[in-house]
Amino acid sequence: MTSAAIMNTYGERKLTLVKGEGMYLWDDNGRRYLDGLSGIAVCGIGHSHPALAKTLFEQASTLIHVSNLYNIEPQEKLAEQLCALSGMDKIFFSNSGAEANEAAIKIARKFGNDQGISEPVIITMNGSFHGRTMATLSATGNPKVKAGFTPMVSGFTHVNYDDIDAIKAVDKTNVVAILVEPIQGEGGVHVPSANYLNQLRELCDANDWLLMLDEIQTGNGRTGEYFAFQHNGIKPDVVTTAKGLGNGLPIGACLARGKAAEVLQPGNHGSTFGGNPLACAGAKTVVDTIINDKLIDNSAKMGSYLVERFKTKLADSNKVADIRGKGLMIGVELKQDCTELVSRAAEAGVLLNVTAGNTIRLLPPMIITQAQADELIAVISMLIETL
Repeated sequence: MTSAAIMNTYGERKLTLVKGEGMYLWDDNGRRYLDGLSGIAVCGIGHSHPALAKTLFEQASTLIHVSNLYNIEPQEKLAEQLCALSGMDKIFFSNSGAEANEAAIKIARKFGNDQGISEPVIITMNGSFHGRTMATLSATGNPKVKAGFTPMVSGFTHVNYDDIDAIKAVDKTNVVAILVEPIQGEGGVHVPSANYLNQLRELCDANDWLLMLDEIQTGNGRTGEYFAFQHNGIKPDVVTTAKGLGNGLPIGACLARGKAAEVLQPGNHGSTFGGNPLACAGAKTVVDTIINDKLIDNSAKMGSYLVERFKTKLADSNKVADIRGKGLMIGVELKQDCTELVSRAAEAGVLLNVTAGNTIRLLPPMIITQAQADELIAVISMLIETL
């Protein structure tokens, strides 16, 4: 039972999870669950990772917070590592993915204002999700999550995802940027055409727009590259990430290159807690673990295994509309709403999520083994067939 002292923003929550280790979580009754969700794409290196616990203890024993009025060594080390991994030039650290996207939106707006565009417009996509602050909510292309919060922030135009012609048809007056997810997560794990990002890059280059990629969910190895845009051999002007960067620590990052990296200057943006020593030291250990333990390769390998095994297992099912994914970001779309599968899966010892009403979303830790993947497949396939 959720405490009455907590605002009811998440509905009824039945499970109380008290312990985690690797791929597994335990509730307050001692029951174990196989984690197919990773705290919504967060705990990529698994729960209670000993290297992360050691780093947090050591850093907390030394220095937790000093503010960004001073140089922060763990912040600088993490920034250099992420810029090297991404090909970006500079970084701004925040506390969350929504805040990272806020920074990207501010970069785009100031980029436009600096060119004399007083009412800059950012193109975003229907079905997208960029956060729950007012600007990121306005950028989001899902009317359901906007209900009750009008008026929205102006300056956003929404078009259909994976539709280049729809962007070409937009009134280009005042457009300064495109903000897009390489794969739509909350929208139902939608993977676009193979050359979609390349075409977006070409459009932005031709029109002097910024290409801004929201990799809050797709980043940090989840899709089989460190960042999803690396599958396409391109570079965005701005890329945001969070979730798997901290493995549970509240940290986000907005990375930029070239002209976009020079837009924000002293006084334009800031954060009290963003980039603090504890979060950055922890995130540095998370990134080191992802690289050193070859978890990106495991994401690619096990993601392909899960998709192919699901397709084989459910080939004759009349309840499945589509099975799709990239790396360990997988959607099993059904022909009917299936939100009840969340509780039914938990009863069977598996934690998962249903998004867009009818899509089972799997985002397991990147340490998943084939045996654990087989367990996920068996339980989920059984639940689908009993709908």
